[in-house]
Amino acid sequence: MMVLEESLRTMTRVFRRECHRVLDSERTTIQGADGMLMVLQLAMAGVNKQEYGDFGVALSDVLAAWKYFLLDKLQLSHNDIPLPQNYDLIRKEYDCFLKRTNTVDLIDVFIMFKELRINEDPEEPLTAMQLFQFLIGEKESLEKIGSFPLCPATPSNKAGICNPQIQRVVRRVFCSYLGLLLNCKNDLALVYTLDNPNRSLGHIAFTDLRHAACNDASSFFLTVTSFVRAIQLGGKGYAPPESHPLRKHIKGLLEFLNFVDQCQDVLGETPNPREAGSKLVSSIRAALVKGRSGGDPVYLAAEDTAKSLKERISQIHTTQSVVGTGISPARPKAYAINHSTAYGGRETVKVLMALLDEEALAPPCRNKVELLSEDHAILNGSAGACLLTLYKSPEAPTGSSPKPLRNRVLSQQEHIKSKVVRPTIRSQFACTYKDDELPLNRVLEFPSASQLPTCAHPAPKRTISLHASVEEECDSPGMENRLKEDTNLRCEGPGQSALGEHSGNAWKQAGGKGTQPEQLRRANGTSKRKLANRECAEHGKEENQPPQKKRPPAKAPAGGLGKRSSKAVCKKLIAGQGKLTGFFRL
Repeated sequence: MMVLEESLRTMTRVFRRECHRVLDSERTTIQGADGMLMVLQLAMAGVNKQEYGDFGVALSDVLAAWKYFLLDKLQLSHNDIPLPQNYDLIRKEYDCFLKRTNTVDLIDVFIMFKELRINEDPEEPLTAMQLFQFLIGEKESLEKIGSFPLCPATPSNKAGICNPQIQRVVRRVFCSYLGLLLNCKNDLALVYTLDNPNRSLGHIAFTDLRHAACNDASSFFLTVTSFVRAIQLGGKGYAPPESHPLRKHIKGLLEFLNFVDQCQDVLGETPNPREAGSKLVSSIRAALVKGRSGGDPVYLAAEDTAKSLKERISQIHTTQSVVGTGISPARPKAYAINHSTAYGGRETVKVLMALLDEEALAPPCRNKVELLSEDHAILNGSAGACLLTLYKSPEAPTGSSPKPLRNRVLSQQEHIKSKVVRPTIRSQFACTYKDDELPLNRVLEFPSASQLPTCAHPAPKRTISLHASVEEECDSPGMENRLKEDTNLRCEGPGQSALGEHSGNAWKQAGGKGTQPEQLRRANGTSKRKLANRECAEHGKEENQPPQKKRPPAKAPAGGLGKRSSKAVCKKLIAGQGKLTGFFRL
């Protein structure tokens, strides 16, 4: 592993010495393995915004595209890996982001090394496969990983020391401040320093800054600088309009720019690189630990990071004093933040560039999901978000973005309810029904409370007179059949009822002498009275109606007195009573 680390350092040292031959700026910074993965995530989210209207990407998609991206850029075989969706657009967006921020990744350094090397340099310090294994995390430096303090086996009050996430974020903030002093176009450096420490420049302020930078076609830092300077020179007619989105964040932006100016003064006014580097690190540490107690995790992490960076700056300065960096003494160009930094802190810039190059060679984070979803705002105590969420606008997404979860659930429930068929009530003999027969609840038609009329004045129901119902009941053919069966049941068969034993036929068979049985006389009297009432009712009805054609007289059924009396009795029955009477007689 030491051989791989030394090969990477040789590669970056040759690149830093000869980069002026192929690049427009000597302040170009290098993105390490973790930085490359973050930029790839932003590029994929940007492509999804263009294609589908929503700025976002799943972590699984990023991790799946990460391996394919490394193999493709290193020109290694990737036939067994599926091609990510919209890969050409993702690769183009990734390259544009690096160019816009004046940065390169480790693969670019590896490719340019073959062109920039001279005779004294090794021909090929490492192969493409070795670099791929380093970037993917298959061969990690245990010494780098073990540089962070391990968690104690027993509980301790200094719980923040063993939190690698806080250690990683604090170290990234330190390096981002140093990188912003060297490369003002590095937008990722400004992302990690804008609101660390807390300056009330959260998600909304960063979104307004990003939109303003997009409109000006400039970097984030240059947009902040031009806006604040225009506010300060407002008396001369350079003030931006009142509707400018950054006006409501002027206090925090002015505080951020004042701190960066103080660091620039230290960098330009201190001739000794070791002393200048130590002052810069101390200033950043003081800003991060302000208002925190000695046992705070951020306080402890800032102390450890500042100590390690000061030691490394001293080592790099000692090495460069003996060996030399080989960086060309070319005249600084317009990319420099100010002239004092460009001229007075030239040696300090060399030391800081070497320090940032070593940070880019750090082994990648083992937990990629934690890296992509970590909250970089944990240092200021506010409810921050990950890098992807910070870049996403707080407005509601448009286009083909998915609907809210509540609306989708309600629409799905309504769709399911529309398909449910309400079960019908069927009797125990449902297997005997035909397909065209109505279920039992339609035949019975029992009204429920929900079926009652709801209007104030319902329509009057149709009434049927008693005489008409009796007429229809007695004239129906079913009634004739039931009368015949009733008469035969009385007169024939061994199982005669008690009333049939004393009927008129039984009395005639006995000779007809003597008095009739009491039950027979009572039945005959009742039948005569009912027949008389019926004839009176029919007579009164016929008088009130117009004359009609006379019907032929119905033939009298054969059978004698018993049958005639039975038919007379049945004609007076109300509708539906014949069925019940026949049932009880059986």
